[in-house]
Amino acid sequence: MAKTFPILYEEDENGYFVATCPFFEGCYTKGKTLQEATENIKEVIKLCLEGLDEDEIPDKEILFGQVVIL
Repeated sequence: MAKTFPILYEEDENGYFVATCPFFEGCYTKGKTLQEATENIKEVIKLCLEGLDEDEIPDKEILFGQVVIL
């Protein structure tokens, strides 16, 4: 069954893209390109899911937002 997970992308000081999935503690990776970071985070999420039963897979709502500071 397909499941969708939220991903947060940031660019680090070396120009790499860091991808994080907030559903799992310590679930992050990076890549030289956004595409590479995306492929890498898919693999990391699969590792996080290994051994979990369907009812153990996190199913929570994540809200992302931005604020402007003047």
